[in-house]
Amino acid sequence: MPELPEVETTRRGIEGHLTGRKLTGWTVRNPALRWPVEVPEGLRGQTIRAVGRRAKYLLLHLDAGALILHLGMSGSLRVLPADAPVLKHDHVDLLLDDGRMLRFNDPRRFGSLLWQPVPVMEHWLLRGLGPEPLEASFSGAYLKTAARRRKVAVKNFIMDAHVVVGVGNIYANEALFMAGIRPSMRAQRVTLARYQQLAAAIRDVLESAIAMGGTTLRDFVNQDGQPGYFRQSLYVYGRQGEPCRVCGTRLKGLRIGQRATVFCPKCQPAQSMVAREC
Repeated sequence: MPELPEVETTRRGIEGHLTGRKLTGWTVRNPALRWPVEVPEGLRGQTIRAVGRRAKYLLLHLDAGALILHLGMSGSLRVLPADAPVLKHDHVDLLLDDGRMLRFNDPRRFGSLLWQPVPVMEHWLLRGLGPEPLEASFSGAYLKTAARRRKVAVKNFIMDAHVVVGVGNIYANEALFMAGIRPSMRAQRVTLARYQQLAAAIRDVLESAIAMGGTTLRDFVNQDGQPGYFRQSLYVYGRQGEPCRVCGTRLKGLRIGQRATVFCPKCQPAQSMVAREC
């Protein structure tokens, strides 16, 4: 499933092809994605002013609002000639004034394309989201304050989009390892010092993933290209039972919030980061 780094890499890949182009029309072959596709007739002729991102949502900013696009579990985007042959699962084409189009392909149909007039951030999918993990407003102090009286596992806490956006399962596992925090620990019991380490770890793992995605993602103007989401050398995720890359201890696994969780019992001790004042 595309996570924040893949979505950001997609944004960067299509941005130069779309910004400043006029939307001349569209073809919706399958309107029944996760929600019914919304492309109002009044958008014809409007200019794409910018290609943005909020959490895992891509925002095609037009004159009067934005098209909000979510890749779901299997979606991908390509910028192609307007007469490119239609392949299976090509659900939506957005036609541009330069003879090309933005094509949305989604085999599992969990993606979406919705319209929101200005103010864009008032859309129900975007309203109430937490800070972006790569922005200055995200910090250890913020996490510590937000975790007050939160008895949920710290892994679930940082995966809550109302707390911070874009920390998917892979990155939650990796960041908690980097910060030396046991994933099952209650959020309210983690110290400020550890939250400071965790905020930095989240930022580092996401920035690293974005950098890797920028060099390995396939061509966005090739019909036959695959999404090509990057492959990282992960410390814990997907490595249950293998030796820790840092200390050699065998990695353990459990399920938290119905999601696979892997940690190192030595590098992520159960008690060393508990706040005395809790």
